[in-house]
Amino acid sequence: MNMFQDWPEPIVRVQSLSQSNLKAIPNRYVKPLSQRPNLPSQNHHNKHNPVTAAIPIIDLGGLYTNDITLHAKTLDEISKACKEWGFFQVVNHGMSPQLMDRAKETWRDFFHLPMELKNMHANSPKTYEGYGSRLGVEKGAILDWSDYYYLHYCPLSLKDYTKWPSPPLHCREILEDYCKEMVKLCENLMNILSRNLGLQEGILQNAFGGKEESGGCLRVNYYPKCPQPELTLGLSPHSDPGGLTILLPDEQVAGLQVRGCDDAWITVEPEPHALIVNIGDQIQMLTNSIYKSIEHRVIVSPANERLSLAFFYNPKGNIPIEPLKELVTEDSPALYTSTTYDQYRQFIRTQGPCSKSHIDELRSPR
Repeated sequence: MNMFQDWPEPIVRVQSLSQSNLKAIPNRYVKPLSQRPNLPSQNHHNKHNPVTAAIPIIDLGGLYTNDITLHAKTLDEISKACKEWGFFQVVNHGMSPQLMDRAKETWRDFFHLPMELKNMHANSPKTYEGYGSRLGVEKGAILDWSDYYYLHYCPLSLKDYTKWPSPPLHCREILEDYCKEMVKLCENLMNILSRNLGLQEGILQNAFGGKEESGGCLRVNYYPKCPQPELTLGLSPHSDPGGLTILLPDEQVAGLQVRGCDDAWITVEPEPHALIVNIGDQIQMLTNSIYKSIEHRVIVSPANERLSLAFFYNPKGNIPIEPLKELVTEDSPALYTSTTYDQYRQFIRTQGPCSKSHIDELRSPR
């Protein structure tokens, strides 16, 4: 289990820093030169971002139709996106736009509550559940410009309503509805990913420990406005350690950037009421790198706060994760040694987000 009972130094809420109208951000948040975002200069507002590539946008409506050609085309688009991008937006995903809006609204209300009410839910590195402001327990680490709220939804044994916030009024019911829909979508996508690999529908889900045992948790990210966005990041570059991530982004304020194949950072412009799906490290390992988990980061805004909801769908903690035997052949031998998600997650919880260094360490010796 986690060795860390508490944070290595007192927690500072980034929201409080932001509200104190600082002109300069504290050194704790200033990234080394090589990691600073290369923001388009503020003086000439050119819309011509040098990077024109965009992550695929896939209409899932094609899966719920009798049109066989359209159905096949949609599966193919998902397959291509998983192999080439590791990231894609989905529309017509079956989730009610009203529920999406209410979920964002209730969390905005939470982050706008008085600090003493929010701090009643302060988290510790023991389980990370609750209201937090850092990822990683390294003393003196450079921190990211964000606060967050983290909670478990499933399996049932980990769900603890006392860790869910109330007030805001109805926050728990909205959360319950939202997470239930998220699990449904994840189970659906898991089946599609399995079929696209030429496997039976349930194989990937079974590798996660089956529907009853798979994990689902929510991290709500709050990025306060920042007086010096060019010096810091809302979230440092990392690939997601888990299985599948479904992000409900802030439609008003773009901030998510994905590392493209030429190493350029591509800003994701969210479609109205779209969700952003990305592959995590566990699926990269299970698929023997056929599907890729891609590095991403978040930049912050000088003018606006930004809020997003990330739902993580993960394998059961103690199940060995290694390339699926159906995908390992003489021509494509296993690229990864076996690990469990619990062991794997311990790394990011200690070190904090750091590119793709951990999955690379698990590559089989050749």
